[in-house]
Amino acid sequence: MGTTAAEEAVGRRREQRGWYVYDWACSVYSTSVLTVFLGPYLTSVAEEAADADGFVHPLGIPVRAGSFFAYSVSLSVIAAVLVMPLVGAAADRSGRKKPLLAAAAYTGAAATTGMFFLEGDRYLLGGALLIVANAALSVSMMLYNSYLPQIAPPEERDAVSSRGWAFGYAAGALVLIANLVLYLAHDSFGVSETTAVRICLASAGLWWGAFTLVPLRRLRDRRSSPGKRATAPGFRQLAATVRDMRRHPLTLAFLLAYLIYNDGIQTVISQASIYGSEELGLGQSTLIGAVLLVQVLAVAGALLMGRLARTYGAKRTILGSLVAWTVTLAAGYFLPAGAPVWFFVLAAGIGLVLGGSQALSRSLFSHLVPPGKEAEYFSAYEMSDRGMSWLGPLLFGLTYQLTGSYRDAIISLVAFFVLGFVLLARVPVRQAISDAGNPVPARI
Repeated sequence: MGTTAAEEAVGRRREQRGWYVYDWACSVYSTSVLTVFLGPYLTSVAEEAADADGFVHPLGIPVRAGSFFAYSVSLSVIAAVLVMPLVGAAADRSGRKKPLLAAAAYTGAAATTGMFFLEGDRYLLGGALLIVANAALSVSMMLYNSYLPQIAPPEERDAVSSRGWAFGYAAGALVLIANLVLYLAHDSFGVSETTAVRICLASAGLWWGAFTLVPLRRLRDRRSSPGKRATAPGFRQLAATVRDMRRHPLTLAFLLAYLIYNDGIQTVISQASIYGSEELGLGQSTLIGAVLLVQVLAVAGALLMGRLARTYGAKRTILGSLVAWTVTLAAGYFLPAGAPVWFFVLAAGIGLVLGGSQALSRSLFSHLVPPGKEAEYFSAYEMSDRGMSWLGPLLFGLTYQLTGSYRDAIISLVAFFVLGFVLLARVPVRQAISDAGNPVPARI
């Protein structure tokens, strides 16, 4: 006997709740590790290893210690670009996403936990662990995102995607509070400041690994029909995917726009702590407090923008968020040094638009994916999300290396939001959804 509509709805809700928990699991890495602790800490480790001129020499290449973290982020993204299309093709070919999700998640969790051993002048160890963890996160998020069209019908996707981001930011806020207590009261716990930072880094890996068990139990693999399975392995499949995407030029147009503006978003996330500590002279506790504010407001912002999308459509809401990003980032250029109040105001502005712009971009793209090609197309999306977001950190690092000013580095990112706005505004999303072979929602 077939399942009833009510039973299908119950099963779908169960999967959705499990899906939310992966955001809860891995977002702690993005918050505690990438956004707060690792940038300033790895920079200090690199500075400890630097020569008299302030340079380290990985593989004999002179790199300013202050740019090492940004370059490491760029390398992690390039590594992810090489791996994601292969994993995405394998997932669609076999229909077995969960084993691949587990492998990526636990590789990233193990690398993050290994950051406990980052001390002294071991900047190369820190760079290597960052590259592995960041690349693994990108691969796992590609697989995770590809479940969205399968667990949520078109009319639910904006809400489901927004709830996933809200779960992630809630977890980030919760763990960051615990991190703040440990960091500020490290003497009371009998550990040094650097040991407290190392514990915060490693705890994110343990959290990631523990909560990944929930989605692995709840999500279901769906076998692809033979006609929709990928047939060529490796990079031949990547070439086939690219050729297939050329048949959907409007989907590619959206991806290009997203690549540009999300590059700016990801760079702000990864470099904000360095800007606050090195340029504005703010202490670690102030930075943690500001990021905590971002996390709390991002929960509300993701849910609020999900509601706005129901009224104005996802595309218009995303365009509005890009205007807000541009204004906020331009204001950041003029922030006075040593003034934490204004840094908190800037953090509030970022928090309100951060979760929503990402959640709605994900749900909007899910409408543009041809049925049966979710993992393949989301591998391209994830390249745009984390995978191709190497230009921003590279530009940030190069601008600082050439000018010695983090203000010049931060203002250079405005171009990503302006250009992304122009490109997205030109995409006719209703036609793009129809061309992909999907039903067009009443409001998009």
